Amino acid sequence: MPRILVFNGTPAEGEAKIVDAGTKSYDRLIRESLGQHLPDGPPLEFFTLRVADGERFPQGMSVADFDGVWISGSPFNAYWLDQPSVKDQIALTREIWDKGIPAFGSCWGLQVMTAALGGTVRLNPNGREIGVARNIFLTDAGREHDMHRDKRGAFDAVCVHEDEIAELPSCGTVLASNAVSRVQAAVMREGERCFWGVQYHPEFELATVAAIISIRPARHISEGLAQSEADVADVVSDYQALSADPQRKDLAWKHGVGRDVLDPARRTLEFRNWLTAEVMPFIAKR
Repeated sequence: MPRILVFNGTPAEGEAKIVDAGTKSYDRLIRESLGQHLPDGPPLEFFTLRVADGERFPQGMSVADFDGVWISGSPFNAYWLDQPSVKDQIALTREIWDKGIPAFGSCWGLQVMTAALGGTVRLNPNGREIGVARNIFLTDAGREHDMHRDKRGAFDAVCVHEDEIAELPSCGTVLASNAVSRVQAAVMREGERCFWGVQYHPEFELATVAAIISIRPARHISEGLAQSEADVADVVSDYQALSADPQRKDLAWKHGVGRDVLDPARRTLEFRNWLTAEVMPFIAKR
């Protein structure tokens, strides 16, 4: 049975606020996202570690006990190295890499692996990207790589981030970009060690980003993303309704949201490809 470590980089208190605002937990989102892609294969076994809260492995367990690791999003910034949680998360990420365990990172996951391997992360000079990341296009390397197999050459994805990759480690390759962030997807490979990462969130439903948007309306107004709290509430309501009923053509048309976001299997193709191209072969070699 494949064993997946869910590396949760968000403090429990912060995640609880988002869940209370109307989304599934990060743990449930990734379990559902990964689980749907192995319906006829061996069931996945998950173990969640709240790394952001300082949780450690139980005695006798280590990263070497897992066949794959998913690293979640986080409110932290990978360049604030004086924060104990950031240092701890970078250290564990480096250990995962050193042990050669296949890993996939969403948003913070990409950033923390970049920092762990010597790359740099910065506050995005183009501002925050929140809601739906538009026109993410594959690079030449991306079109050849397994990460985006069966994905369109240009697609949209659910997102929420203020930081971006400034420079990848020497072992990194950009697989996808858009007008907001040059590194929307990347692979890092060195011998048998390999990490896949994306700046967007394949695991997120529209209800997830709606919940995140709902808890800080003043920030969206101050950044010019909305004119009033009523505007924010309208977006939140529409996203929640469309998440609950993806057949709402009126809302899909209103917000320009297509199957890339609304079809769960299509939205999470990167996870399917990671399982088949990295995790299952890793298990076979053991």
